[in-house]
Order: sequence, then C-alpha cells, then structure tokens
Amino acid sequence: MILTGLLLIFLALLGTPLFIIIAASALLGFYHSEIDLSVVTIEFYRIAEMPVLLAIPLFTFAGYLLSESQAPQRLVRVTHALLGWLPGGLAVVSLVACALFTAFTGASGVTIVALGALLYPALVQAGYQQNFSLGLVTTSGSLGLLFAPALPLILYAVIAQQLGIGDGITVENMFLAGVLPGLLMLTMLAAWSIWSSRNQPLSTFSWTEAGAALREAAWEIPLPIVVLGGVYSGYFAISEAAAVTAFYVLLVEVLIHREIRPRDLPKIMREAMVLVGGILVILGMSLASTSYLIDAEIPTRLFETIRELVTDKLTFLILLNLFLLILGTMLDIFSALVLIVPLLLPIALGYGIDPVHLGIIFLANMQIGYFTPPVGMNLFIASYRFKKPILQLYRATLPWFLILLLAVLIITYWPALSLVLVR
Repeated sequence: MILTGLLLIFLALLGTPLFIIIAASALLGFYHSEIDLSVVTIEFYRIAEMPVLLAIPLFTFAGYLLSESQAPQRLVRVTHALLGWLPGGLAVVSLVACALFTAFTGASGVTIVALGALLYPALVQAGYQQNFSLGLVTTSGSLGLLFAPALPLILYAVIAQQLGIGDGITVENMFLAGVLPGLLMLTMLAAWSIWSSRNQPLSTFSWTEAGAALREAAWEIPLPIVVLGGVYSGYFAISEAAAVTAFYVLLVEVLIHREIRPRDLPKIMREAMVLVGGILVILGMSLASTSYLIDAEIPTRLFETIRELVTDKLTFLILLNLFLLILGTMLDIFSALVLIVPLLLPIALGYGIDPVHLGIIFLANMQIGYFTPPVGMNLFIASYRFKKPILQLYRATLPWFLILLLAVLIITYWPALSLVLVR
C-alpha cells in the first residue's frame, strides 16, 4: 500500500488529472479490502440524490453570464458613485466590487481577469501608487468566497453532509456563517485602504451621478436581495434560488440589456459546464474515496495519532492554520475541499470544533492561500495579467496578506463570529 501511495503521489506530480488520482486511490483501497469495485459506481451515483445538486451548475452559469456582460462595469460605477467621496474611496469601491463579483462567480482568478483590466488602470490614474494598486487587485480577487452564493460554501456543506457527522451543516447555515467573517475581512482591508490613501484628493459626491449609476445598475442591484431574501425567508430552497438567479440574470443580460447575444449562449454554457463537470467528477470520485476512508477507519486512526502529539484545541488550531495556508498555495479550493474535508472534519470534531466554524476557517485560509508566496495562484495570474515581475507582486501583496492573516486568526479563535447568526 505504501508503494501504491508513492506511485499515486508521483502521478500527481506529473500532472495527472486529480479525479484520476482520487478514483485510483478508491479503487485500490476497495480492491485491497476485497470489496466489489462496483461500490465506486454506486458512490458516484449518490451525487444524483443530493438536493443541492442543481444549485452548482445554475449558480455557475449565472456567474459566467455576469462576467461576460457589462455588469462588472455597472457594479464599479454604482459603488464609485456612492463611495468615491470617501478617503481611499476608489480603493474601497474596488474591494466591494471584487468581493461581490467573486461571490457570484466563485473563482478568484476570474475576478482578477474580468475586473483587473477595469480597476488597476483606474487606481493608477487616480494617483494610487502602483504597488498599492497591484496588491489591492490581486488580494481582492479572492475576497467574496465567504459570501453567498459562492460555490465553495455549497460544496463544503455537500461534502460534510455526505460524511454523516456533525450537526447543522446545511448550505443555508454556511451562507449565514460566512457573512460576519467576510465582512470582517472586507472592513479590515477597507480600513487599511482608507489609512494608506488618506492624502489622496477626494472626489465630490454627486447626486446626479449616483442617480444615473443606480438607474444603470437597477436590474443587477436586486440580485443579492432576491437570492438571500428568498432563501432565508423560506420562500426558496437553495436549488430554487439558483434557478431563479440563473433565469433572472439570463433575462436581464440577454433580453433587457442585450449585452449577450443569444448565439453566444452555447459558448458561455459550454465554458460554465466544463467547470461544473470538473467539480462533479472530482466530487463523485471523492465520495467513493471518502467511503473507503470511513470503512477503513482512517480518520479515526489519524485522529488518535494526532491526539498523541497535540493535546489541546488551541495548538491544533494553530497547526490547522499553517497547514491550510500551505495547502491553499498548492491546490485550488475545489480540489482541497473534496480531498481534505473528509479527513479533517472528524479530527476537528474530536477537538470540539463546530463543523460550521471549521468550514469558515477552511475557506478563509484557502482564500488567502491564493496569494501566499511563493506559489499562490493569484500571484501568477496577476503577474501575467498586468505584465509585472512576480517579485513585485510578492512585495505588493505583503501588507494585504498580513492584514488578512490577522483576520483569519480572529475568525479561527473567535467562533462566535461565525456561529452567532447560525446558532
């Protein structure tokens, strides 16, 4: 088994697709346990029984539609009209716009590519220092993963539910749990932006511009209210909210604004479903792998081993943060969720950590892992997008990284911040 494990690691390093590695580990595990390999197919089929299955492709499709339209520009205009008069107003606008956009697309790299071309030149032109602007756009590309309806929140709830342990791990609870931690991160970065830009000339608030911006974005502004209000009022289930969101965005961008031509829809659908297909294949294989891990009692053995080395909850949380930060630099958030959560959740429960709180800790760490040197994915995306040396990106993002690291520590060691709206 050790030789098999080393072989799978070697294949992963060679760039073998993740779902193949996960599937191979599940097949080999069941084979050595002398269990019929058809169990892998049965476990994969369990995806079809998930109540929130429809939410994943529908929210993804809505996010891709928004990214292909002029919605990002309207979002930036309305936030600038309302907040541009503040010290550091444009910087705060950029943070808010990126957080909202990432929440709907669920992918930080998409935010850097879609909004970066709009925000970075605007920041530099407004007199902000180049490194400040680079750091802001690169960092804010991952903001929003804690805000509904971000896919990682949904995926964590789905995976945790399949394990059958822990209480209250629903998509609705994960949406609620992410609100205050997400706002904490956003507020801390906004405070830093205002302080750093205190000597910047201020723009004058204009009721005319504010009204024009609000009218232009009048169709997009109700979208978060429709999604969150519908879910928490009990009027929509998550899958129904996803369907309403997709239909609403399709109606607005294709028929009302007419920024997306009907003949472009198949291309957008294909791009969105390629991402969804990848997520579902990995998720299906991970269900099979998780089933084997539970049958083999691997999480229990792992917990007993860790318990011998780490005796208290505080030390475990410190090590957990370090581990997740490193993990975030190496794996995308979807792969990390399906690979690590089945192992991590039973261990965390053994230390008395609330499973919903664990999900927020996990996502908050992964969020800043995207731009943690030396190999954070967003660093390379920003370097390529803005044609800047990677070392310059390291220096530019360092203050932002330290601020968000402090936010992650607060989120980790203050459980009530994540749980007060849930419990």
